[in-house]
Parts: sequence; structure tokens; C-alpha cells
Amino acid sequence: MQDTAAAARPEKASILIVDDLPEKHVVFRSILEELGQHIVSARSGKEALAQILDNEFAVILLDVNMPDIDGLETASLIRQYKRSAQTPIVFITAYVDELQAKRGYALGAVDYIPSPVVPEVLRSKVRVFVELFRMNRQLQWRAAEREALARSEAARAAAEQAIARADYLADASQLLSRSLDMDQTARALLEVSVPMLGRRALLVVAGSDGAVMRSQDHPAGAVGGVDGLEPGLREAVARVLEERRFERWQDGTAGAAVCPLLMGEHSRGVLVLLGRPDEFDSPRLALAKEVVSRASIALENARLYAAVQEADRRKNEFLAMLAHELRNPLAPIRNAVHIMQGADVAPPTMNWARDVISRQADHMARLIDDLLDVSRIVQGKVVVKPEKLSLASLVERSVESSMPKIEGRSQRLAVELPDDPVVLDGDSVRLAQVLSNLINNASKFSPPDTRIALRARYAAGKVTIAVQDQGVGIAPDFLPHIFDLFAQADQSLDRSQGGLGIGLTLVKHLVELHGGRVEARSEGIGRGTEVSVQLPASLAPAQRPAEPVAAAAKPSAGERAAPRVLVVDDLAASAETLMMLLEMEGFEVKTAHEGNSALAVAEAFRPDVVLLDIGLPGMNGFEVAHRLRSLPASRDALLIALTGYGEAESRNRSAEAGFDFHMVKPADVNLLLQLVADPQQARRAKVA
Repeated sequence: MQDTAAAARPEKASILIVDDLPEKHVVFRSILEELGQHIVSARSGKEALAQILDNEFAVILLDVNMPDIDGLETASLIRQYKRSAQTPIVFITAYVDELQAKRGYALGAVDYIPSPVVPEVLRSKVRVFVELFRMNRQLQWRAAEREALARSEAARAAAEQAIARADYLADASQLLSRSLDMDQTARALLEVSVPMLGRRALLVVAGSDGAVMRSQDHPAGAVGGVDGLEPGLREAVARVLEERRFERWQDGTAGAAVCPLLMGEHSRGVLVLLGRPDEFDSPRLALAKEVVSRASIALENARLYAAVQEADRRKNEFLAMLAHELRNPLAPIRNAVHIMQGADVAPPTMNWARDVISRQADHMARLIDDLLDVSRIVQGKVVVKPEKLSLASLVERSVESSMPKIEGRSQRLAVELPDDPVVLDGDSVRLAQVLSNLINNASKFSPPDTRIALRARYAAGKVTIAVQDQGVGIAPDFLPHIFDLFAQADQSLDRSQGGLGIGLTLVKHLVELHGGRVEARSEGIGRGTEVSVQLPASLAPAQRPAEPVAAAAKPSAGERAAPRVLVVDDLAASAETLMMLLEMEGFEVKTAHEGNSALAVAEAFRPDVVLLDIGLPGMNGFEVAHRLRSLPASRDALLIALTGYGEAESRNRSAEAGFDFHMVKPADVNLLLQLVADPQQARRAKVA
């Protein structure tokens, strides 16, 4: 209100009088005083120019004849300043000839007033210029006000638009993050997109390979999925999925914005916004890209949450299966022990009970070995030891270990190998584990009296080994997950086959460590399964089979004195059973249950062999071994680590501590007895 009132009041205009005579200034001031304006005096051209630099004047009264710079020259200089280029100049002179008048008008003079002046004439002419100046200033003020108002309106509109955009994005973020369910997040994205970003919308979800998995439109049925798009727009969608970049599409009056849903370097799909081409202006496209960016994060969070939920579900199922698989062999072991504890147990029954315990213990050992293998492979701690290996010998070794199971189920195994000898560069133990696992799986999931085929083909530097069965087959929806850790198709309580769902995961990782790949194929439930392994290989001349090496005979007690054996284990049951086993074989045995007592027994007993557990209380097995090597009584003894720690780090530490051998519980009893029977020969063989 104050600014408006100030603008409404008439502003005093400035009038510049330029004359070298003081008395004329007095006259002009007295004449113009009643106009009520601001009168400024200058007594020379220089003073006039100085005043013009600081002030804006409504009119300039300029004397023509001045001693320093005359009026005409002063007028010429005045016109060179931007501020005074259009200021009216009235020349006041006693004499005006035609030439002087012509020059004055050329310099922009608006009038000539003869001197002495007529007060009424001077006053009226100056009044006109003052009014014109005021009118011009009013127009300038009004133009400035209109410009300021326009800027204010534009700023307010921009602010309102920014607020609306921020509110929309906040609502969109809230809707997108409301649920971690993939379907609900997809629906929320479509709902926030229509009608704000487009008249219709289509969400296309892609798999990890970039292929379209599913699509969803909004309003429902308004687009008809990917197939309902125009051919050119379908091509644009395919390009955006492949190239992962935004694209605008237009065909006549139809337009679309195809926005990629990105997470890092991966494309999770596209959002297709449909409408008229003119609707997709820069602000709307910028808003669409921001929404899609937030939606990409929400969809990725939903995908990761689903993956975590699936992993947690599979973990829980695995733990339940692990408990089931470990309890299963414990039941017959406990029953067999109870039978053996009975009175007057017949020798055949005793032998049968021992066989039951042996078989179930072997089964538990295999389960634990598989678990440890998976753990080491997942952590990248498994290192294969490649060597030249004959395909025929590899298959023979694998088949030999699996035949008892196949024959026990009355199944038939057909083996077909290439005519030419094939050589692989791989770890014989690990590759035999791979093939045995595939054969055992084929046997496990096939009914009795069925046929299992193992076929090997060589081509272009690679050998493909396929194991095919006539078993239960694999459902199409489960086939992509067949190599996932803990994955099993049958999760029912009455499932006919056991297992932990880690065998094929082991196969996949071991094959990939050898630079190969593995695939599974099945035509569906009840149609059997074929798992094929492809490995780098080469052709080689046929090799004569090596002559079998006669097993070294175990020295009898009569040939030499029975070795003295010290068993060190903090688990009393383990130490006692091992002592009984060794004493039954004729060895002299002492036991200890911790490090200090083991060192004391060793000094008095002077053992030839020390079977030493690593996980001892107080002083661990590595430290005990190191001290045993420093004692004269046990310096040359055969040190065998007999422990549950089987990873590479423990084996390396065993060697550094002075152990001769590192055996993982439950140890191979025959191998253990062979080593203990001749300790010095075992140490020499180890050095060799």
C-alpha cells in the first residue's frame, strides 16, 4: 500500500539551466519556480555534463553563447550519453540565424527561445516537457510493475508446480515402498503412472537374461500386453531392454515414452507410457524418469526380499532335512548297539549288527563330507589338482564306486565311451566325485529294474559325459533351480528319497572349477532326467592299462615288536574305542586327554606313533605336536593328526607343526592300521 501511494504522488522533475551569466539563473528560477519542480543550475558546459552523469532531467535550457564550451558543442556532448540522448534541449539565445538554427535542430534541439524570454512562453513550454517526462516515467513504472507481476506470477506458478511435483513424488515413493511384494509394487507403479505420466501404462518385467517374463497394463486390458503394442513400439521396447536407455516413440497421433527399469548394469524391465506425442514434454519426461528411477529401486528391493525369503525357506527346509538325514542312520546304529548289548547274542546276529553300524557310519560320514565340500567351494577354498587323466579310467573308477548301489536296486548301467582314447586335464578325485554323484542320483531317483545310461562323446576339444535315467523326472518350473544349493523338488514329509539337496550344487561348482559346464534336461514328471557334463579334453594314443600293484602285506607281530601307540583325544569315547581297536590288532596303546598329560606320557612311554587330536582344551594339537618333536622320546615318532578339521588351513598348519599325516574323522580304519603297523616305513613313504 505504501509503495502504491508513493507511485501515485507526482514526482518532482529536474530542470537543468545552463548559462554562464548568474543573473539569468535568477530570472529563470523566478519564472519556473511556480511549477514546483527541482531546478538545477550549471554555469558552463563542463558543469552541465557533470550534472547529467548524476541526474535525469525532464528538459535542458541551454544558452548558445558560452565562453568555454558553447551551447551547440555542449548539446553534441549531451547527446552522446545514453541517459540524456532523448532529453529535450531548448536553446536560449539573443540571436538566431538560419544556419545556427539548422545545426541546433540537427543536434536534437526541440525549440529556440529568444532572449530576453517571455515568462509565460518559457513557463508553458517547460510545463509541457515536465508533463511529458512525468507521463513517460508513469509508463515506465507501470511497465516495471507489469513485468514484476508477471515474474511473480511465473515464480508462483513454478513454485506451485514444484510443490505439486514434490507431493506427487512423495506419494509415489510412499506407494512404491509400501510393500516388498513384487506384484503389489508393480501395481503401485502402474497406478502412480496413470494419468499423471500417461493415459495408459504397460509394465514389462524381464528376467536375468533380458527375456520378457511377464507384462501388466493399466487400466487392466487397456493395452493387451506386449502383443497389443504397435509393431514399431514392440521393437522400441526390445531395443530399450537390450540397450538399457530411454526412448521416445511416435506414430502419427500416437506417442509413447519407453523407460528402462535399471539397477546397476542390469535391466529389470521397462515402463511404457502411452498418450499423445504432445503430452510427453520435457517436464513430464523428467518426472517420468524420476518415478522410474525410484520404481527401479523399489522393484529391486522387492526382488531381493523375495530372494532372501526363498533362501530362508530353503535354509529351513535344509535344516529340517539335515536333522532327518542325520537321525535316520542314528536309529539303526542305536538299535544295533542295543542288540549287541543283549545276553547270548549269536555270532551271526553280532556280525549283522556290526555291518549295520558300519554302513550307517559310512553314510553319515558321506553326508558330512558333502556339507564340508559345499562350504569350502562356496568360500572359494577348494583348489583342484589337475593331472593327465584317462577318460576310461575315470569312468571305471566312478562306476566301480556306484555299482553296489545300482546292483542293490536291481538296476542296469550301460556305459558307452568314444572309440579313441580321450585324456582330460583334471583332478581325478574331484571328477570321480562328480560322475559318482550323477550315477548315484540317477539310481536314487529311478525305480528298480530300470536302465541307466552313461554316454561320453568327444568333439572339438571337449568331452561331453551324459548320465540318463528312467526315473521320476523334473518339473519344468523346477528345472532352472536344479543346481541351486539345498534345492529339492520333493519337499513332502513322505518323500521317498533322502538327501540334502547339495549333490548337484557340488557337481556344478566342481565342473566349473575345471573350466567346464553342466546342464540338466527333462521332459517332465515321470519322463526321466539327463544330466550332461562338458569338460576340456584331447585325444591321446591308447595307453596300456597299468599292472595292478600288490598291496603291501601288514607285518605280523612275530616279525617285529608291536609299535607303541599314544592316542591323545579329549573325547573319552573316541580315545577308548580307538585304543580298543588298536589293542585288538596287537598294538601297545596309552591314552591322554589333554596336552600336558600327553607330553608326560610320551616321555615315559616313548611312543612309535602318536594319534593326536587338534581341538584339545588348553594346549591345542598343533602346539602339542611341536613340543613332541622337541622331546627326545618322541622326536622320531610317526605323528598323525586325527581330527574333525579337514580344511586346507588346518592341513597346512599340521604340516608346519610337524605332523606326518592329517586324517579327518572318521578315518579310514584300514589305512590307519597300515600306517601304524610300520611307522618308519610310513615316514619314509611320506618323504618320498
